[in-house]
Amino acid sequence: MAEEKDQNAEHFLDLIKRSKRGKFKIYIGMSAGVGKSYRMLQEARTLLKNGIDVKIGFIETHNRQETEALTEGLPIIPRRKVFYKGKELEEMDVQAVINLRPEVVVVDELAHTNIPGSKNEKRWQDVVEIIDAGINVISAVNIQHIESLNKIIKEVTGVEVGERIPDNILKQADEVVNIDLTADELIARLKEGKIYSPEKVETALRNFFKPESILQLRELALKEVAGQIERKVESEIPRNISFRHEKILACISSNEDAAKTVIRKTARLASYYNAQWWVLYVETSDESPDKIPLDKQRHLINNFKLATELGAELVRIKNNEVASTITGIVEEKHITTVCIGKPRLSLIKIILATNVFNQLLKKLSLNNVDLIIMS
Repeated sequence: MAEEKDQNAEHFLDLIKRSKRGKFKIYIGMSAGVGKSYRMLQEARTLLKNGIDVKIGFIETHNRQETEALTEGLPIIPRRKVFYKGKELEEMDVQAVINLRPEVVVVDELAHTNIPGSKNEKRWQDVVEIIDAGINVISAVNIQHIESLNKIIKEVTGVEVGERIPDNILKQADEVVNIDLTADELIARLKEGKIYSPEKVETALRNFFKPESILQLRELALKEVAGQIERKVESEIPRNISFRHEKILACISSNEDAAKTVIRKTARLASYYNAQWWVLYVETSDESPDKIPLDKQRHLINNFKLATELGAELVRIKNNEVASTITGIVEEKHITTVCIGKPRLSLIKIILATNVFNQLLKKLSLNNVDLIIMS
């Protein structure tokens, strides 16, 4: 009874905290140059015209004349100057934003990494701090900066994107708006010098801005925004018909790359369905810390960290009966979908070796649980 009261109190406290937070709007695009900064500045001018106290916390115009023209007349909070490796650099002044307490603040480049020594490592952490202070934020990010899409983006573009934001930052947004262009329109903007300086255009056309890459990035951006809208519909619009609330379980082993793939793909699936999800690691006697190399242990810990950053709850169990452990968690957590890696995973080998794979399938089928094998 006391535990139930504590849970009710915590839930009410969470509601109070959320009511005090600022609103969060994110403009998302398939790449640089689609017009996210331009659109944010247009919105800021409209808000200002309508008597809203809006200020620019940080905007990156990339010396684009059309974008720079829109900053004229907008109140801009001076940036914080930082000396790093003998150079004077500039960052957003988070404390100044909080002290001035505008109704709305525009913060560009959500995935930006702050200069070492800053209070927060990433700009998205600055934004969370500002929102927690009760200030509304308008921000922007490109699709390639979303953590769970990292591997897909590398396959599409051949580029390893270093600056990324956790998927749960997008989930915190009250509104996500896609800024969309066709591939031809984006390439035309690039050739006209509206995205990069002339000397960088040819390199860009051979790499990130190939038509086939742009099309795939555009598809990813559209899917992401569609998923956000789906979540908003499910959370805000009552349904007269019953529907299944998805709960997803990702099963991983100590195989670094395979586990990372399963985690990221399951994160995308959970994001699409707005579902609660878990990552299960079954530590068999063959995978005890004294039997696997230190580097493998380190990679495993990094994958645990990745899972929690992407919004999963981690479940670690010591047991040699992998299949029965999976079905036990499925029943305990009321899982609707189980995600596992393709047969190269030691997890699958264990299941197959114990001749209970059919039993696992039968158990999942009886409970109306989907099984997804991820490549």
